[in-house]
Amino acid sequence: MAAKTGLDALLTPDRSVLLLIDHQAFQFSNLHSHDPTLIINNVIGLAKAAKAFNVPTILTTVTEERGGFLLKGLQDVYPAQKPINRTFINTWQDKRVVDAVKATGRKQLIIAALWSEVCLAMPVIQSLADGYDVFFVTDASGGVSREAHDMAVLRMVQAGAVPITWIAVMSEWQRDWAREATVPAIAQITIDHGGASGVAFAWEQQLLNTGRK
Repeated sequence: MAAKTGLDALLTPDRSVLLLIDHQAFQFSNLHSHDPTLIINNVIGLAKAAKAFNVPTILTTVTEERGGFLLKGLQDVYPAQKPINRTFINTWQDKRVVDAVKATGRKQLIIAALWSEVCLAMPVIQSLADGYDVFFVTDASGGVSREAHDMAVLRMVQAGAVPITWIAVMSEWQRDWAREATVPAIAQITIDHGGASGVAFAWEQQLLNTGRK
């Protein structure tokens, strides 16, 4: 397992793989730990960040014929990718998902899912035993109640996984504003999904575009 402290404990784009689990209509219908609008915003922002940094991203659904297709805004980030539709409640028991993660050769496994207490906790706990450094994105995931989400977080932390938020993921991937290649994408993602920070970015861009100081 990688270090839990020091520079090597931080995320890097070349070591990361993102797994997004079950952001579907049925799962959102009983989401009560967070405002569903917030989770929608955050998971789409996270997916866009992964795409900007060329981080391999795997999309999954569970029984989509009954639970609904993947969130449209999320599918729109990866229009050509068909989510792996499974019957296992625990995504990590589906060999296709595990093989897709293994094929990337990456060991920093970042997961977001609905619901936290079920479809997030199970694969997080199992994948830790397979030698992955697992990070779970708390604000792009959610449970049927605040208690359910919080107990899932405690359980995953006890197992050795690392809780993180989506903007923290994007910031660790960027790490240095001198890495200018990804700055335009990060700025746009922040404008679109970063709340008040996005408002400030947009205002700054307006000033630059009009030549005002």
